[in-house]
Amino acid sequence: MPEGDTLARTAAGLRPHLVGREVRSARAQGPGPLPKVERIVGRRIESVEALGKNLLIRFDGGLELRTHLRMHGSWHRYRPGEPWRRPPARARLVLEVPGSVAICFDAPVVELFEQRAEGLHPALSQLGPDLLSTVFDGAEARRRLRAPERRDLDIAVALLDQRALAGIGNVIKNEVLWLERVNPFTAVHALDDATVDELVATARRLLQANADRGHRAGRVTTLGDRGAPGPLYVYRRGGRPCRRCGAPIATTRQGEDLPRTTYWCPTCQGGRS
Repeated sequence: MPEGDTLARTAAGLRPHLVGREVRSARAQGPGPLPKVERIVGRRIESVEALGKNLLIRFDGGLELRTHLRMHGSWHRYRPGEPWRRPPARARLVLEVPGSVAICFDAPVVELFEQRAEGLHPALSQLGPDLLSTVFDGAEARRRLRAPERRDLDIAVALLDQRALAGIGNVIKNEVLWLERVNPFTAVHALDDATVDELVATARRLLQANADRGHRAGRVTTLGDRGAPGPLYVYRRGGRPCRRCGAPIATTRQGEDLPRTTYWCPTCQGGRS
């Protein structure tokens, strides 16, 4: 699933080709209810922004387009007439502006609504502090992680809750917990404030570093570590030696609503209780 850094790079890549330009054509297709995107034809694009794992395109006149890519979605940008790298049947949304065609492939969530309703939106209004925001509120992030509904959650599960923090996905979750030597099965209430703050700060640092890498593919959490033999410390390294101690990396599925794979070192981070 694309994480906050991927969405930030996507927004940065689309922005120069969309902002300030008038929509000449817009169409949506696919399963489920489709937004009436013909309403944005003739409107000027005012901004393209990432908010957590959401991409928001705002138009003059007060309309706003939201996409959420989930596991397989992606945005592409082409010149008019340029061949697409994916089949047209997979295009959920196509926007044409002078000089560019922006296509959202395979996204399960495409919706159009009034900007004034953003504060009441069932998903956007519930998001926690965005880790890539220039006005990130660390105290609010800690408060949300420690909220009663999360105090008994495993920290690995709580970090993925976008209502606590917006932008962390499974890769960053695993890497942050390994970097900070925190057992992924520790309940949130069992961690002191200093540890919670360090987890949040490290997640923000990694996301920001990857967002600043521009269009380069892949996620890297070993930036600045000249001794690192690869781009990631622990994610997808199940059964391979821990980069710190050499013990085999363990894996398990964690979480109830949407179980995700956790990778951790039982020696460096501790085993399951």
